Amino acid sequence: MDIRDELIEHVPRLRRYARALINNRELADDLVQDTLERALARTELFRAGTDLRAWLFTIMHNLFVNQVRKSAARGVHVSVDDDSVPETDYAVPATQTGTLEVRDLDFALQRLPVEQREVVLLVGLEEMSYADVALALDVPIGTVMSRLSRGRERLRALMAGTVPRANLKVVR
Repeated sequence: MDIRDELIEHVPRLRRYARALINNRELADDLVQDTLERALARTELFRAGTDLRAWLFTIMHNLFVNQVRKSAARGVHVSVDDDSVPETDYAVPATQTGTLEVRDLDFALQRLPVEQREVVLLVGLEEMSYADVALALDVPIGTVMSRLSRGRERLRALMAGTVPRANLKVVR
C-alpha cells in the first residue's frame, strides 16, 4: 500500500487529536490539513517499516507548538467586524514613552560622576558582584558600595527632576 493511501486511514485519529488540542473545529481541521500537507511534502523522510501514525502525530505536535508560539508573539486575533468587541480592544500600546524614558536615563547616567557611573553600570547593567567590581576598578569593596549608593541616589534624583544639593564645604 502506498504511503498516501495510508495517510487517509489516519485522518480520523488526527482530527480527534487536533480537536482535543484546539477547542475550535475550524482551527483543528486546519491543523490536520497542515499536518497532511507537511507529511505529503516530506514523504521521503518517512522510513518504511516504522509507525506512520507516530510520525504523523509528531508532525502535528510540532506544527501545533509552532502555531502556539507564533500566536503568543502575535496576540489574539479579533475580527474587525465583530461588534461585540469594544473599540478599545483594538488599541495598541504606545511605545514612545519607553523611548523617552531610555533617553532620560541615558542623559541622567551621563550626568553622574565617572566613578559613580562606572559602578552603577557594572553592578546594574552588567550584573557584576561588588567584589568583582572592586577587583575590576582596583578599589576597596567599601568604596564600590558607597559609590553605588551615592550614584543610585543621584540617579533617582536626576530621573525625578530634583538634583540633590552638593555637600561642598565653603572655603573662606
